[in-house]
Amino acid sequence: MRNKLQKFTDFASKLLPHETAYLLSIQQFEDKIKLGILEQMDHNCRNLRHFTPYDDAIDKRKYSNLKQWIEERLAAIDVDVHFEWMSGLEKKIMIDSIEPEEEKQLLRSIRDYDKPGFYFCKFYELVQQYRHFLLIRVRYAHHKTANDFLKKYQDKYEECKKVNERIHEATVDIVNQYSKNSAQSDHWENWLISVFYNDELDGHNRYLALIRLIFIYFNYRRLEKLLEKYDYIDQLFAQGHYYSKRILLNYYGNRVLLHTKLQEFDKAEYYGYLSIREKNNDYIFYVNNLIAVLLREKKHEEGLQLMRAAYPEMKVSTSFHNRIGFVAFYLKCLNDNQQYRSAENYAESFLQAYKKEVFEYRWHLFFTSYLEAMLRQEKFAKLIKTVRKYQLLERERQYQKNANYLPGILWYEAVARYKEMLLDKEELLQLMKQSVELLDKKEAKFYQLQELLEQLRPFIPGMVNLMRDRLQKMA
Repeated sequence: MRNKLQKFTDFASKLLPHETAYLLSIQQFEDKIKLGILEQMDHNCRNLRHFTPYDDAIDKRKYSNLKQWIEERLAAIDVDVHFEWMSGLEKKIMIDSIEPEEEKQLLRSIRDYDKPGFYFCKFYELVQQYRHFLLIRVRYAHHKTANDFLKKYQDKYEECKKVNERIHEATVDIVNQYSKNSAQSDHWENWLISVFYNDELDGHNRYLALIRLIFIYFNYRRLEKLLEKYDYIDQLFAQGHYYSKRILLNYYGNRVLLHTKLQEFDKAEYYGYLSIREKNNDYIFYVNNLIAVLLREKKHEEGLQLMRAAYPEMKVSTSFHNRIGFVAFYLKCLNDNQQYRSAENYAESFLQAYKKEVFEYRWHLFFTSYLEAMLRQEKFAKLIKTVRKYQLLERERQYQKNANYLPGILWYEAVARYKEMLLDKEELLQLMKQSVELLDKKEAKFYQLQELLEQLRPFIPGMVNLMRDRLQKMA
């Protein structure tokens, strides 16, 4: 039977903790019932596994009115809504179709402008277009309003544009270090920090600076410094600054990565579920990050259920990086739920359809899960043949420079050769030891290496014990 308040419950289930915190901070309800409902919404969105049903004995109009109030208050501060408004006005100005009421609203925004907002540069460029529109129509009074604004903020606009261009320069180094290990990026840290904390700059540049700092701190494992930045922006979000649901979901998604690296899996899971409360272009990326956490927590069934629920969104995702990552984790979920044959079959059909894309994007993650499915079924000869067919060991030698590299493919293939008597015990042990010694940032990968060894225990129990002892000395 459908809950009488299902529509409201569905609406409330998509709210985020920073949204409800802001709403509670600005509410001035005299109606204690409405306030109680809002407080309950706040409680429910923070306590993901302890949902309290809403009271259907309360007048439904109170729920309806509260829903409308929430939507209006959030839309009023939503920077993405503001961006869409500006883009719409710009189009209407360009094709001479702006309405009088829209002009009044724009002029009011120009007169009331206080300091650079999130999309300040976009607003400045909108006013530039509007100034042309006014002058050719000999509307001197309104032209003066627009012209005065542009003169007042010209220096700030040029500064923000220069900052944005320099952020792009920093991004080149940061991304190359992250993806190719071919550059250094720590020399950008202090400048990016100065941008992030500069409240005279536009919010868009400040948030872009934070995202780049996240990459730097992950690259150099300066995670405590990142926590400081998160604590700072967390307060801004709770006060309604720089708000949009998209930005909050992105923030939660980034916190998943941080807490995962800190081995704080409860927190990582909490933020992971927040990051997928609403589906957007990055939904599959956020699902992938959450699945990685659930698998680390051994929540195999929960992970598989989530992936099956998200499967339709994966099928229509335009990002093959996210799609192939999803498939690799899906294979891993099947393996962890002892559905090895299903994992093998799905991997083979996907590879047949998207071989080019697999090797272009996340081939190592994909083949690690695919080979594990064969290893679990003791299909050693087929595993060896697959590795040779796709030249995976040669590819892996190039991939070793990647920051996230683990020797999964190398170890699976070596164990398969050992079981097929193509490699003796000492050769296998030496190969595994050498591969660990060659790892970059070995200490940071200690727990993942242990998990990889546990996968191999059924096949080489004695050697796993020797390798675990070696890892313990390394930790």
